[in-house]
Amino acid sequence: MVEGLGLKGPRGWAFRDVSFRAGAGSLVALEGPSGTGRTCLLLALTGRMKTGEGHAEVGGLPLPRRMAAVRRVATLGQVPGVSELDPSLTVAEHLRERALLQRRFDGSVRALLRRPGSRAAEARTRIDEALTAAGLDLAALPKGERTSVRDLERLEALRLSIALALMGRPRLLGVDDTDLKLSDADRADAWALLRSVAAAGTTVLAVCSEAPADALRITTTGPRDEPATEDDITEEGADDALAETGRA
Repeated sequence: MVEGLGLKGPRGWAFRDVSFRAGAGSLVALEGPSGTGRTCLLLALTGRMKTGEGHAEVGGLPLPRRMAAVRRVATLGQVPGVSELDPSLTVAEHLRERALLQRRFDGSVRALLRRPGSRAAEARTRIDEALTAAGLDLAALPKGERTSVRDLERLEALRLSIALALMGRPRLLGVDDTDLKLSDADRADAWALLRSVAAAGTTVLAVCSEAPADALRITTTGPRDEPATEDDITEEGADDALAETGRA
């Protein structure tokens, strides 16, 4: 649930007056031109950016008051400047690193005390489940799991970022630039992937320039029914707000 949500940076509104309701397992498309606050809205709804007006609830957790709690149930795919793949690392290195982080920060004390073989098997299971959910076939990559991120196609990199996010078994998944630089066929595959993630029960927030007809479409176009002023949404306002969020 989102009601009258707004975020203002030093030079204007990043977004304003956003309201909608979405149940668990929904596919929500944050649609609009570049510079209208789409990414800032994504970060606000996943607990990474504090809003200035209105309120929202994610899984019953109020925003912005419970941002830390929301971050524990909401994960990000690739978001430029916030959550990015390292082009110098291989796919396997990314997966192992994320598995270690999940065990370190999300595991119970009992899990941390398990035998190394048991922990490794659990990590492998979690990796395999995430790869399957994201539709990323390691055997189809140029060098298998040793393929560097810089050598991945755009859709493959999107699948990897989603697989890494799904390893945390989130209730909410945020994905930025969903349809950026994708062919029509790859764009269709990307939306099919996000539909399957949503169908499995994870709510998906996807920033895009053009949403599919079956998504809940939230358009970030700025304040409505108001004359243009210096406080209107601007690309600079969105950039300022994004700069304040740091790395998630």
